[in-house]
Parts: sequence; C-alpha cells; structure tokens
Amino acid sequence: MNRSIFYKLFVLLLICFITENTQAQESNTELDSLRKNAVRLFIDCQRCDMDYIRREIPYVNYVRDVKEAQVYVLETRQSTGSGGSKYTFNFLGQEKFDGMNDTLVYASRPDDTRDFTREGRTQMLRMGLMRYVAKTPIFEEVQIRHTGRSVPEEVIDKWNYWVFELETRPRFELEESLKEMSFRNSVSATKITSEWKIEMDFDQQFTRTKYNFEDTTYTEDKNSKSLENLIVKSIGEHWSAGAAFDISASTFQNMKLNYEVYPSIEYNIFPYSQSTRRQLRFLYGIGYSYNKYNDTTIYNKIEENLFGQKLEIAYQVQEKWGSINVSLEGSNYFHDFSKNKIELEGFINIRIVKGLSLMVFGSVGRIHDQLSLIKGEVSEADILLQLRELASEYNIDGGIGLTYTFGSIYSNIVNPRFGGGGNFYRRR
Repeated sequence: MNRSIFYKLFVLLLICFITENTQAQESNTELDSLRKNAVRLFIDCQRCDMDYIRREIPYVNYVRDVKEAQVYVLETRQSTGSGGSKYTFNFLGQEKFDGMNDTLVYASRPDDTRDFTREGRTQMLRMGLMRYVAKTPIFEEVQIRHTGRSVPEEVIDKWNYWVFELETRPRFELEESLKEMSFRNSVSATKITSEWKIEMDFDQQFTRTKYNFEDTTYTEDKNSKSLENLIVKSIGEHWSAGAAFDISASTFQNMKLNYEVYPSIEYNIFPYSQSTRRQLRFLYGIGYSYNKYNDTTIYNKIEENLFGQKLEIAYQVQEKWGSINVSLEGSNYFHDFSKNKIELEGFINIRIVKGLSLMVFGSVGRIHDQLSLIKGEVSEADILLQLRELASEYNIDGGIGLTYTFGSIYSNIVNPRFGGGGNFYRRR
C-alpha cells in the first residue's frame, strides 16, 4: 500500500516536471524569437557606461559594427553656460528603419552627480528608441508610465544666467632628495545665452621645489597669474563678433606683466545650430599687447609694445564613419613678420571596413615668436626643473592606432566579474 502511494506521487511529480520543463522551453523559444526580431543598435559615444545602458535597456540587440545596426545613435557633448553639459542624441534609422531619424537633447546641471547624469542620458536614449521598438514584436515587453511629478511653473533665473566657480587645488610630492609643493587657485564667472557669451577667469599657480644634491639644498619657485576675459555677440546663424582681453604674469615665460586685447570676428560655414555634428569656423583677429619682462630678453628688451594678427581655422565633424577634429592656427607680429607661429593639431578616427578602425592624433608647430626668452645662459637647474622657457623652433607630438575586431556581432551580455571594461585580475 505504501509502495503504491509512493509510486503514484513519483509519477505525479515526474509529470509536473516534464510539463514545467516543456513550458519553459516553449517560453525560451518564444523569447529567443522575440530577441532575434529586436532592434539592432549601435551607440557611438564617448565616456558612456555601456554596462549600465545594457542593463537598463535590455530589449534591443547591441551590435559592435555600425553596418550591422538598424539604428545608429551618435551622442555628442558640449559645455553649457551654467557649467553643465548638453548631450545631443542623433538617431539615424538603417535598413527597414531607413529615413526614421530624430534628434533629442539632454542637459545636465553642474552639481549633478555622475549617477544622476548617467541616468538622464540613458533615459533620453530610452525615449528615443521607443519609435523603433514599437515596430518590433518585442514592444510587448516594454511599458511606458508617467511619474506624476511634473507641475507647470514659471522659471525665474535670479542669477540672470551668471555662473560662478571657485577652485583651490593644493598638491605636494615628497621623495628623499626632492620635495615639491604647489597651489592652484581659480575664480571664474560666465554668462552664456543664445545671444551673448561672456567668460572671465582668474588663475593663480605657485610651485616651490626643494632638491638635495651633493649635500646642498636648492630651492626654486615658479609662479604665474592670469586674468582672461572673453565677450562674444552672436550675429545670425553664421557670424559672431567679440574680443579677448587678457592680463598675465609668469616667471616661466620671463613675463613680469603682459596685457593684450584682440578684437575678432568669426564665420562658421555651417549654421551654429549644427555645431554638435559639424563645424568649419574661420576666426580672424587684430590686436595689441604690452610686455614687461623680468629680465632682459635675447632682443635686448625689458618692455615693448606689439601689434599682431591671428587666424584660426577649425573643422569638426562626427558621422557614422567616424570623427574628425582638426585646427590650424597662425599668428605674427606686424613689426617683424618673421616673428610668427603656426600650429596644426587634430584627432581623426575612421571606421575603414567592418571591424577595422584607424585612429590618428597629433600636433605640429613651427615657433618663431619667442620674444620673451631671457638673454644669457640658462642654469642646469632651470632646465631640469622646467623653470624657464627654452628656445625651440618646432614642437611635434602624436600617435597612430589601428584596431580590428571580429566574431559575434552582438554584445548584449554584461558580466562584471573580476573587473570590467577591459580590466582583469592577475596574481603577482
């Protein structure tokens, strides 16, 4: 009798297990079918927390190559007048979503935490994807709800768009034969609207270095101060006019006092409203500067009045194929055109073919305008501790990178074990 009851219970449990397993397999098959039909997404952004995005938006397929994507999202960032950031999301549809494009904007405040900003950016990405997700079977897994916190109210800015920032940054480094202490203090005030851009920044740095060599202690100081002011007026979608007025002093540059004013005008071939995607700006200025030096210069000057001109050409573009950021700047003094400087710097990242990308960055400069160089020999200590500016006719730096990835086109899974983001654990 007991054996009969035990046998019946066993059979019943076995039937339940088989039924549940069959239902689970059918459910998994259904989910797999939905997953295959989910939107294939490629996100092109800098400093994105992709692990967080994958966790918060699990109803799309993340692919590693832009050509495999049905939706391409380009996120660009610009600083706002309040000290925060403006993130622009450009959604471009591909394949069956071709022609379904959109642009959304999220603005963070300067006092927002990284987590708050991360959530805001992800929420904007989530909202922009809804129009694509709604056209796939996986829309059944997504619900849209309202928090109910929105209350209409009139916004009054008591600061009239002015933003102020105070910063102090003490730093020290101690070694047996070298001790270095530095202080940096800065104060800034900005006001940025669609019509005006006003920036004022005061910066002060002081560094004291003590080093021991052959039972002798040497103490060297390096300090600098600067007050930089910029005011710009918008003139339509392509033109701007403004002026920079700066005052500075620097022991490194042998400058007891320098002040200069440069009225300038700028023309952007593309409308400024497209600045997050592309810019081609030409800026030209003519100005005056007064230099008073700490020591006599190599041109036997202790002070002088100078007039000069500056021209800058800057090109920036961010597209599906990659990004380019290149600027060319040249300047010269009118009293002697041989006293000039020209600098080219840039960063280029290009997706060549599927999985293959090329990155090139660097700068090169031709320098013939070092009017403040000290006459006479520079001490070995000044050279080693970089306390004095040295003569140089050029400067070059840069690098190149080539990356090729292959394998699965999908990258949906998040696994933070033993570190993430390319980090790994190794016993030593």
